[in-house]
Amino acid sequence: MKLATLADTVPAGKRWLHEMKYDGYGVLLSVGGGEAVVLDTEGRSSFQVLQNALKSAPGSIDYFAFNQLESDGEDLTQLALTERKPELAKILPQGKSRFPYSDHIAGNGENLLNQFRAACLEGVISKPADGRYVGSRSGGWLTTKCIKRQEFVVVGWTPSDKSRLFRSLILGVSEDGVLRYAGKVGTGFDNQEIIGLMVVMAPLEQEAPAVKAPRAEVRGAHWLRPKRVAEIAFSEMTNVRTLRHPFYLGLHEDKKHEAVVMETEAPVKAATIPARSVVISNPDRVIFPEGKMSKGELADYYAQVAPIMLPWAGSGPISLVRCLQGRAKKCFFQKHDAGSFRDAVRHVAIREKDGHDEPYLFLDTAEGLFTCVQMGTIKFHGWGSRIEDVKKADRLVFDLDPDVGLDFENVRSAAFQFCEILQTLGLETFPMLTGGKGVHEIAPLVSEAEWLEVKDFAHRLAQAVAKSDPEHFTAALPKVQRKGRIFVDYLRNQRGTTAVMPFAVRAREGAPVAVPITWKEKEMIDKPSYWSIRDGTDLVKRAGSKALSGWRRADQTLPDL
Repeated sequence: MKLATLADTVPAGKRWLHEMKYDGYGVLLSVGGGEAVVLDTEGRSSFQVLQNALKSAPGSIDYFAFNQLESDGEDLTQLALTERKPELAKILPQGKSRFPYSDHIAGNGENLLNQFRAACLEGVISKPADGRYVGSRSGGWLTTKCIKRQEFVVVGWTPSDKSRLFRSLILGVSEDGVLRYAGKVGTGFDNQEIIGLMVVMAPLEQEAPAVKAPRAEVRGAHWLRPKRVAEIAFSEMTNVRTLRHPFYLGLHEDKKHEAVVMETEAPVKAATIPARSVVISNPDRVIFPEGKMSKGELADYYAQVAPIMLPWAGSGPISLVRCLQGRAKKCFFQKHDAGSFRDAVRHVAIREKDGHDEPYLFLDTAEGLFTCVQMGTIKFHGWGSRIEDVKKADRLVFDLDPDVGLDFENVRSAAFQFCEILQTLGLETFPMLTGGKGVHEIAPLVSEAEWLEVKDFAHRLAQAVAKSDPEHFTAALPKVQRKGRIFVDYLRNQRGTTAVMPFAVRAREGAPVAVPITWKEKEMIDKPSYWSIRDGTDLVKRAGSKALSGWRRADQTLPDL
């Protein structure tokens, strides 16, 4: 996921810092966040030149550093941008180097954009001067482009009647979970690039087209499995939603076609303010009868916590618990959508076991969050993987689920014991109150392990814990075998299963909320439903505390067991 939201213009005012948008790859280095680029003879960053340098001259690549997230083991993500950038400047080499500092100006963004347009530069990145670092698109960064460009899926190619090996690439983009035809691109290639593309495309050929396209436009096409993604510049979209004046810039090595959707420019006000941007019908309807809490109160809560919830919600597929008549009535679980949520709720196509694709939901804006609430959603569940690669896990989740009759003190003791067990395996874990009966212990992972491996590890670990302490733990699925013990629920660690998301509301009495906590807090909190939707202000305040700044952040892989 990109970290910046596409906006129609740069925001005004001194509270914004503006930086040059570089044409390259975002990378994370041990010295801080950076952008890998190659400069042309005019000093402009060039994606095409970068692509060539990756193959033949990696030593020519510069790394523009624009953020520092850690210093000597201290987490800096909760500091304001104006505090982080000076710390970054201190550690970078002075003068000309391969690690130049990405400078900025405060305010005057419109003038800067006009200057960049005149110089044929990429665009402007605008960031709140007092903003904390949030590693998702919902973090408050905006991008304003001098030219339109984005990624498209390469779904085929058309033959050439000249000496070239192909005439044009056929492009697609994901919409409502399926690929649609987005036009063709026939410029931007030199002979070397054409030869390289033919080598890449040859093993991907298939008979059936991946998109429905006008027959006259794709006559004689060679169709491909939609596995590769290209960066394309263009002037605008036509009225039939194909590209006008497209220009090929290069292939991406780090993109998954399921995540390639059409970017739209949001008005800058809508892109920066997480207000109630969706009209909530029947706001006075009581949906939590025990405390007479209404649909409007639920929407107000999600409006409060949107800035701290979206970083978790915006990374992977989600599922919804919808209770159209309130939490005491019939609720249902929803993971697919055929368009009823409109454009604010996005889709990603995920291949099912039988080989067909289904449109799964994901969110990356406050508007999408409010749209779900308007449609009767109370609770949000998330996958344990990112939309860029749903085949690999980015965290382990163990739900410590107490048997009826066990109090929270039993859960607390079990959580600390389980934490120590995982520590002996080299895994750092982070606790979260579920708002239900138990506690989730979450171990973040680098997205390397496939789901079958993750599921096997979680299952064997749960069995080992139960065997070593059968008086307190069990891994048995039948509830009759769990009497008086804590069930180590390992079942959330498999492809397609979900877990309640941080700050999501539970469809339970009192409208409790799932809340990230520290291990120190775990010693004092006396129930898993400690916070409710009436604590939104407190939750936002504590989310910005130093104690929680590193919650669920750890660079670790699945250990041997």
